[in-house]
Amino acid sequence: MSADLFEGEEYELVTPPSDLRKKVRIMNKREAAKFDPVKAAEIALERLSQNFGGWMSNEAAELMAAWDVVQSEGLTAENLDTLYQSAHNIKGQALTLGYPLVGSVAASFCRLIETVPSPSALPLPLVEQYVVAIRAMVAEGAKDDQNETGSALLDRLTEVTEDYLAQLKK
Repeated sequence: MSADLFEGEEYELVTPPSDLRKKVRIMNKREAAKFDPVKAAEIALERLSQNFGGWMSNEAAELMAAWDVVQSEGLTAENLDTLYQSAHNIKGQALTLGYPLVGSVAASFCRLIETVPSPSALPLPLVEQYVVAIRAMVAEGAKDDQNETGSALLDRLTEVTEDYLAQLKK
């Protein structure tokens, strides 16, 4: 970044320590030979996985809060950006958190937002359907395509979105 951005403002430049070796314990050859980094990662992931449902619920709540703002204040560029970022976060984290179906719904939602030519062209009833679908799927634990209702909902939302986007191109 250019220093011009901070002209007239006070700021502090913080330089992190560059030598991380002080933070890491070096294994001896015997320890290193027994260490399996993949197994260690799997164990850590298993421990963390107990929190995945809660984390995904938090993401869905943030999406719902962003939608509530859109409903109360109208669709502004800022509100749309917040809504998009919430959906994009879900899209990016859903697979890791064990909700690939929800991630697919969020991906379709992001595609809708990214593709419309302007915020005014965004069909708010469809936006609401995406938000409510994501919230419901997370609440009901509709994690993958084994959930028939969630899969049907994804298919229908995607179909409606693609039809709408095709109409915009005409």
